[in-house]
Amino acid sequence: MSENSITRIAIIGTGVIGASWAAYYLARGLDVVATDPAPGAEANLRRFIDQAWSALVAQGLSPGASVDRLKFTPDLKRAVSEAQLIQENGPERPDFKVKLFADIDAASLPDAIIASSSSGITVSVMQSGCKRPERVVLGHPFNPPHLMPLVEVVGGTKTSPETVERTIAFYRSIGKKPIRLNKEMPGHVANRLQAALYREILYLIEQKVLDVSDADDAVSWGPGLRWGVMGPSLLFHLGGGAGGIKHFMEHLMPAMQAWWHSLGTPSITPEFTSSVIDGVAKETGGNSVEQLEKTRDDMLLELLAIRRNAEGAR
Repeated sequence: MSENSITRIAIIGTGVIGASWAAYYLARGLDVVATDPAPGAEANLRRFIDQAWSALVAQGLSPGASVDRLKFTPDLKRAVSEAQLIQENGPERPDFKVKLFADIDAASLPDAIIASSSSGITVSVMQSGCKRPERVVLGHPFNPPHLMPLVEVVGGTKTSPETVERTIAFYRSIGKKPIRLNKEMPGHVANRLQAALYREILYLIEQKVLDVSDADDAVSWGPGLRWGVMGPSLLFHLGGGAGGIKHFMEHLMPAMQAWWHSLGTPSITPEFTSSVIDGVAKETGGNSVEQLEKTRDDMLLELLAIRRNAEGAR
């Protein structure tokens, strides 16, 4: 089965990530069958897709894109029985994942790809109860999947190289930006990068270097703006001037390396946690989560449009 022959998707779990994935697949003109045992899951899923559709229209729909191509069933076996790719979005519990993947494996087509959106559990754990573990792979998106292009792809110890290749090719064919991880790592890559940065942010707040609001501004109005254009290594290549990354590594890296010794790990006490929560509440300015999500998504759409135009002009 080639990536171009994947036309039927099963979504397992329709929370925030699963619903966002469902919306994106529908926008790419694919048939989607979703399942979730939670009360009201179908109504919540359809509501999310209706709300997200205008943003997907703004990005451009693929031929055949329609919310009418969505079906819902509470029956897991029925959901996966004809799917060519299964996007799993279940709870982040290893024991739950092992049982869930074994059930998906037993009920799905022999050559269907089973991709997990897990944010931290490794594929080797999730595929351990499967009879056909070679088609289990990580397909971890960045939130929200219907807007953010990044997908991290890596196999487990029993995943076939062909499955990894097919998965990368499929995500690329529907407009995603898949990256290949050469080995498994708890938390994968993007979340580990976020965790490393947030650890230092919390440490600086704990040390009273700055407050929550200023810490967010330090990222979003400084390096965060540049990271929306280029990655750190390429940016440091520019920071090295005419000598590029070679000059940076030889002349500027020693100073940066010296800072690493003073990077810290905060003590996440109940009192400190409360202070961060209070700081975020103040920073929101009374805006709801829904209002802040809209602000984020509107700005992401503009940035994505700029990046697409820039890449198209090359």
